[in-house]
Parts: sequence; structure tokens; C-alpha cells
Amino acid sequence: MIRAGVLLAALLLAPATIAGPQQEPTAPATQLAALSVPRGVTPVPQSLAPPQATEVLFGRKKRREGSVCGDPEIKGDDFGDVAGKLPGCGAKDAVQVREISGVRLSQASLMTCRTARALKTWINREVETAFGRRNKVVGLRVAAHYACRTRNNRPGAKISEHGRGRAIDISGFTLESGETITVLHGWQKRKTRRKLKKIWRAACGPFSTVLGPEADRYHRDHFHLDVARHRNGAYCR
Repeated sequence: MIRAGVLLAALLLAPATIAGPQQEPTAPATQLAALSVPRGVTPVPQSLAPPQATEVLFGRKKRREGSVCGDPEIKGDDFGDVAGKLPGCGAKDAVQVREISGVRLSQASLMTCRTARALKTWINREVETAFGRRNKVVGLRVAAHYACRTRNNRPGAKISEHGRGRAIDISGFTLESGETITVLHGWQKRKTRRKLKKIWRAACGPFSTVLGPEADRYHRDHFHLDVARHRNGAYCR
């Protein structure tokens, strides 16, 4: 009887030894996600991936909307091949440009992508800040772009580069202040003539032909810019 009482007391006082199987601690979700990523690939933190990735993709898509020539800074429309009315005229894969590097053209201008890229280089190199960084150029006044005609509209002359989409004529520069500096009047004033000459010189390089007010009577009120190739290099006058 005493032995049975001792045995009962031992059972009541002893710690419970009968329990379910011990469970392994659950791994954090980040560890489980890392295990599912193939070896050699760095996992992207879940807190950063969705919002930032979406924002970057949206930003790129927005910049490319309305762009041509594979350049998000050249805005316009694809025009396609232009058939010339005269022998020698016409342009292949032409584009109609409205804006370059944030600088607006006074009219949508038809040209080749090569011409548009040259215009962008010129704008970025000198035009935009020619009249000061606090009063930047925001617009170009276009006097002429594509036109199937002879040089200077003279009968019997060679086809102009305008008739091939390789030329553009610029007659003025509009500033942030709203003022427009024209080639015709600005070339006559000491205050603006030096800056216009600097713009004219900067065009020689991106463009292979650059004509200004001192070239001849046909260009006294604008800059003629084209990308025609010459055997002896650029022709700037």
C-alpha cells in the first residue's frame, strides 16, 4: 500500500514527458523567398521592386511617347518616304519634328533623322544657352524646311538640299523672357551680333553647310543649315 502511494506521488510530481513532436522554428518569409531564387541571381527586396520598377518603366515610356529617330529628346511624328515632284527631290524615312531637347520649332518641320540629330547637337552645344543660362532659348523660328525646289529658287539651278529633307532655315531665336532675336535685325546690333555669330560658328560641324547673312543676299535674314556631304569638308560662310 505504501509502495503504491509512493508511485502515485512520483507520477503527479514528475514533469510531463508525454508531448507532441517538437516543431522546427518557422523560417522568415525572406529566407523562404531567397531559397526559391536560382543560384547566381540576386533577389530584389520585395519592399522596393513593385513601386520603383513600375515608376521607372512608366517614366521611360512617357519620355519615348511622341519621339522619333529613336531619340526621346526629338519629338514629332514618323512621316515615311516623301516622293519628289521634280527629279532629285524626295526623302526616305522622313520625320516631322516639333521639338528638340525641349526647344520648340515654330512649325512642324519635315526632315531626315540625320538632319534632326545635327539640329539636336547644335542646340545642345551652343544655341540653348547662347543668350544666357537664365534666359535660355526655348524656340526656333523656322523659315523653311522640306521643299521640292532648286537652290534659291533659281530656274535651272541644282536641286536644293531642302528638296531632299537635309536642310532647315532658322530666322530667329525665342527666349524664355518671350523676346525673339531675329537674324535679320540681331545681326545689325552690337549687343546680339556677337552671340548670333557664335551660334553660326557652332553650327559648322554638326552641319556640313552653314550659310548666314554674310554669305550672300539670299541668306541675309536666316541661317541655312544642311547635312550635304562635300569632298573638301564643311562649307561655312
